[in-house]
Amino acid sequence: MSEDFDIQGDFDFDDEFDEELAEFDEFDDELEDVAVRTAVMQKNDMIALLCIKTASAGAAICRVDPREDRPAVQIYDDANAAVEWFTRSLRTSRKNGWSVIYDGLPLQG
Repeated sequence: MSEDFDIQGDFDFDDEFDEELAEFDEFDDELEDVAVRTAVMQKNDMIALLCIKTASAGAAICRVDPREDRPAVQIYDDANAAVEWFTRSLRTSRKNGWSVIYDGLPLQG
């Protein structure tokens, strides 16, 4: 197979991010009424992600911004506050020239 397609990503995820991502992924363990929403945004040649996972016991938001060194994860005790922050962030992103190209359930496959 040709090496022309062997892309070496410039992402450098260290152990600290692995721990944060694990918190986001494991947030729904043993919780009821878990909901997940993913927004994919585009601006010029950049793609960004904003994801929220809510449950009766709180929420978690994960943001992947191509201008940042690593994704950011925030954990909330209050799911309503997290949803408000998520909505405000999407609105601000649109005002700043980002186009929301997908907003819904997480894409898989």
